[in-house]
Amino acid sequence: MISISVMALVFGVVFLAELPDKTALAGLVLGTRYRASYVFVGVAAAFVVHVVLAVAAGSVLTLLPQQLLHALTGVLFLGGAAMLLLKGGEDEEEVREPKDQSFWKVSGAGFMLILVAEFGDLTQIMTANLAARYDDPLSVGLGAVLALWAVAGLGIVGGKALMKRVPLSLITKIAALLMLGLGLWSLYEAIA
Repeated sequence: MISISVMALVFGVVFLAELPDKTALAGLVLGTRYRASYVFVGVAAAFVVHVVLAVAAGSVLTLLPQQLLHALTGVLFLGGAAMLLLKGGEDEEEVREPKDQSFWKVSGAGFMLILVAEFGDLTQIMTANLAARYDDPLSVGLGAVLALWAVAGLGIVGGKALMKRVPLSLITKIAALLMLGLGLWSLYEAIA
């Protein structure tokens, strides 16, 4: 059974955390050079792999005693909030162009770029935390994948326009506040 509330919460948190990330910029760069649909297929496939690994790790965490689990996820959420607030402006990574623009070359480039860039990234850690927190791998996984796909789509198709209208510092602060709230709530549950 899918929980719409868990899925919506995960979507919101992951979406906000991913917007100011370097992968949104990488998607934007790839989307301006290559056919958007080819780029999206590769990026979307990489995000599915990314989320499956995160949900599996989070599901393993649910084997811990509840108080310890709440304390651990609380500390990890607080660490994620601190990372978002303290993270300086990252340099755009240079994207290597495939030799041709065939579907497999462009999709493969998008897949590899995102798979490598996102491995162990903040949103992967957050997804694992949320999977452990809610013990609902399907709802968490769907929420995270849809959020990552939405950010990728925005980055590939409309990234420039979004960044002109919404300051990345505001998005980062909102995501950090959400993570701070989740961290404090988890720590409260560990103590209560």
